[in-house]
Amino acid sequence: MGIIFIQKRNLEILIEANDETSEKGKKAKVNIKSLIFNRKVFDEGPKIVVIGGGVGLDMVIRGLKKYTNNITAIVTMSDYGETPSNSRQALDLLPLNDIKGSIVALSDREDLMANLMSYNFKDERFKGLNFGDIYMLAMSEIYGNISEAIQKSTEVLNITGKVIPVTLDEITICAELSDGTTIEKKNMIPEIVSQRIESINRVYISPSNCKPAPGVIEAIKDAEAIIIGPGSLYTNVLPNLLVKNVAKTIKESKAIKLYISNIMTEPGQTDNYTLSEHIRAIHSHIGKGVIDYCLTDTSDLIPEYVRKYNKEGSDIVELDVSSVTSQGIKVIKRNLSSLKYGKIRHDSGKVAKIIMELICNELKFKDMQNDTEYMLIESVLKDQKKYIAKQQKKNKKQKQIVKKATQKVKGKDKKKSKFATKYKDRVESIQNSDTQAIENKRIAEEIAKMEAKLQKKPKIRK
Repeated sequence: MGIIFIQKRNLEILIEANDETSEKGKKAKVNIKSLIFNRKVFDEGPKIVVIGGGVGLDMVIRGLKKYTNNITAIVTMSDYGETPSNSRQALDLLPLNDIKGSIVALSDREDLMANLMSYNFKDERFKGLNFGDIYMLAMSEIYGNISEAIQKSTEVLNITGKVIPVTLDEITICAELSDGTTIEKKNMIPEIVSQRIESINRVYISPSNCKPAPGVIEAIKDAEAIIIGPGSLYTNVLPNLLVKNVAKTIKESKAIKLYISNIMTEPGQTDNYTLSEHIRAIHSHIGKGVIDYCLTDTSDLIPEYVRKYNKEGSDIVELDVSSVTSQGIKVIKRNLSSLKYGKIRHDSGKVAKIIMELICNELKFKDMQNDTEYMLIESVLKDQKKYIAKQQKKNKKQKQIVKKATQKVKGKDKKKSKFATKYKDRVESIQNSDTQAIENKRIAEEIAKMEAKLQKKPKIRK
């Protein structure tokens, strides 16, 4: 027994010295069972493909990397249509912002990787370039093409999973509005839509016959789960699905197909869109069969944060669930949102947990409860449930603080407290803006009355 325990402890010390998986930079608690399990998760976890771009895609893969190493992020080249800097033009660099963002999200040390990839050189010769651009340029020259360079970067930078651009062809994301106007610059779409007060009729990519990058179709075929969104519907989600054979392969796949709905509408793209209208837009572009499940947020959002979005032209996406289910899609309603830097975001841990639960249910359906993959996911889910429960308690306390502060400012509790002191200015600014809005409305009504009287007044003959 003594020899067994000595060997067990030696193994723990050996792997603990090389284990960097931890929270807030601290060493994780190590034992033989967890170490063997962690290795299994990375090697034998479910194969998941995430399609999209921007902050939404990064959020999903950030949560999934805690469960599996077999993540493939298929990313749109979101800068297409924008004017590159002189330095980027001179070096003939492809727009790789979303590629770099996904690499950061898949990294074990996100903060360090983010600082490195986004570091801007001070030298005028490198104006408009950051380290990520130079690094990708060097890798593409070493390996001959950008696709191979990105694939090798996952090994060099030791990140979890893979990042693949949806296409290597230089494309432009275009939009056609309801009045027939055509916009050929992606970054101009929201602005022109807002100016013309017209809705987007459809988006398309030019050239329309662009080929998917190497590895895209293969990853979709091998996937056990395919995740679409969240993100800008017309400029991050749909352009990926419009690339040749991507939507067709998703339809033919037997994987779980999940669409993650945006929490808020997006000005100049999805103004006043309900949940079913988001899905209908996808179907109208590529047909049905790409969505089996739709994940939506039902959190009780703090009104003061919603008002900030309202001022910018956004609103909460209306959940017309019956219209979605009538299209043959199962709706999963959960509390998914969290507050980050004053913005309403999906919680990566909660979203990943639901994806894994879906995969577990699928394995149960196939009577694979004794399968290694099922047991590994179940074990991680137990730990994640505990972590999420703690986060929910924190969010609940935050809402109670704001509510109590609001009540005290309104005069329900005249005594001063730390809550009132901390939140008084914020609540008062909201109240003042609302009061001003009511006053402006009254002024507008008065002006309308005066103009109506002037129109009715008879003209005096000279």
